[in-house]
Amino acid sequence: MPWTLLFVDLLLVALHVVLRIGMGLGAAAPDLLVVALLLSARALAPGAAAWLGFALGIVDGATLPAELFGYSALVLSVLGYLAARVRPVVAEGPLFLLIYLFLGKLVFDVLFYSLTGGLVRLGLVALLIAAPASALYASVAGLLVWLTVRRAWT
Repeated sequence: MPWTLLFVDLLLVALHVVLRIGMGLGAAAPDLLVVALLLSARALAPGAAAWLGFALGIVDGATLPAELFGYSALVLSVLGYLAARVRPVVAEGPLFLLIYLFLGKLVFDVLFYSLTGGLVRLGLVALLIAAPASALYASVAGLLVWLTVRRAWT
């Protein structure tokens, strides 16, 4: 993993925690852990991306209620593996990256809601409105991060 990618990942993790917990924004802040994983998975092997997803899931689990602790680690591990596997399919460019980030965050939300019973509690509203809105928010944030640091990665 290039040093700049590691630095950006650590910065995104710190920013995620500061925004969600330190500033009290909670779900109003973009999910920067998913963004960090999806951006990093493009440069990692599937196994390494799964381990990164697991580590980021542990960080995310620390910010969630105790009964949801392991779910984020499981879902981010699966997402990291899948994101690294689709790397050859994803083309370069801002539009393709935006779609990649959007679909990755959407997959995360659907899997997380499915495992935790959120789809049962929130119903189709979560799947049709909340998840795409959250995915769009995170994908735009990820695109801004990529546009800011893309020269360092090439």
